Amino acid sequence: MPSRKVGGKPTSSDVAAAAGVSRSAVSFAFNNPQRISAATRERILAAAAELGYTPNTLARMLQAGTTNSIGVLLPQRLAQILENPYYARFLMGVGQICDQEGYTLLLTPPLQDSVLKAIPYAAVDGFIVCGLETEGAEVAELERHQIPFVLIDSDRYENAASVDVDDRGGAHEVTRYLLELGHRRLGVLSIDPGPDVATRGYRGPLGRRMTGIAEALAGAGLSMADVALAEVPVTRVDGYRATKGLMASGNPPTAILALSDMLAYGAVDALQELGLSVPDQVSVTGFDDLAESAWFRPRLTTVRQPIVTKGRSAASFLISAIRGEDQHPHQLLGTTLIVRDSAVKPSNR
Repeated sequence: MPSRKVGGKPTSSDVAAAAGVSRSAVSFAFNNPQRISAATRERILAAAAELGYTPNTLARMLQAGTTNSIGVLLPQRLAQILENPYYARFLMGVGQICDQEGYTLLLTPPLQDSVLKAIPYAAVDGFIVCGLETEGAEVAELERHQIPFVLIDSDRYENAASVDVDDRGGAHEVTRYLLELGHRRLGVLSIDPGPDVATRGYRGPLGRRMTGIAEALAGAGLSMADVALAEVPVTRVDGYRATKGLMASGNPPTAILALSDMLAYGAVDALQELGLSVPDQVSVTGFDDLAESAWFRPRLTTVRQPIVTKGRSAASFLISAIRGEDQHPHQLLGTTLIVRDSAVKPSNR
């Protein structure tokens, strides 16, 4: 039997020479064993083991044009993403399908603050694209290179599959709930829409949520002009700061309607620090129904969206697209108002 190679990593040529076969036979032994006899494969594997040879899986996949990996193209820096439990739930759903279908998962945050720059550096078979506009340069780049992708938290796009939730219906329902309790002075903690909102309006899920709020207000004879609005990044500390600002006004809201649970947590932090009781003096609602919301104090009234299901659907659609089975499906997942303890009828304050 051959001895272990000294002074360098053994190659398939070394294995071929030791086993007395061609390099093609070595490749067949590891990749297509049905193309050689069992005896030949055993001889090749024995020579490989003796030499300490292992096939370069990555090089083989790249040569074949596949990596067995999918990427999640993220709209924020990795530190911000990992701070938000929403993404942990979403990636749980993606990961379940990856485990089931034999794919690995690569998180792809912006490179030098650019999602577009990050795309060429991700060795993946396709992308789940989170929260990007369909007419943006990123989507055009993916199409130009014919990289399969699925959109979530975006606008519907005819050239790719998408998964969304009923943001409009969910926002309408929670707003109507506060109005039916008797609240008329609402403060809205909105997700930061970006610098172009003045000229282009609200887009994607945020646009749908704002539409739902406006429709519910109209049903009560109110409009967005009657709402105190703060637009902030989706972090607990930003929810805290924004709520401090809203409550400093001469006519502070009796209810804070936050468009994410993380913002709602920050709102409660701020109100309690101000010495205000939640919900007896100020009600607070969220959107997402993160796991913490069920045991947060007070337990948070919020809109539940099926985050894990969204991740599972997005991953399933993407793998179908990679395999050439995709018919560009569009899935709209429902939302549910979860009534807990953080919202009650307004006091006379």
